[in-house]
Amino acid sequence: MPISLLVMRMREGVGKLTVGDKSKTGILYIPADLMVDSAFPFKAPVRVKIRIENERLIIEKAKG
Repeated sequence: MPISLLVMRMREGVGKLTVGDKSKTGILYIPADLMVDSAFPFKAPVRVKIRIENERLIIEKAKG
C-alpha cells in the first residue's frame, strides 16, 4: 500500500508597517494573498491581541 505524504508550506508575504497621520496608531498591512490563504488563522473583521516576544510580533485572536 503506497504511503502519501502531504507537505504544507507556510505562506509568507511582505507587508507594510506605517503610522497614522493624526492618531499615531501603528497600522500593519497584510498582503491580500496571505489573507485569503486557507491557512490564514483569522477572518476579518476580528479583534486581535498583539504582543512582543523575543523580538517578534505575536498576533492572536483576542478573547471576549
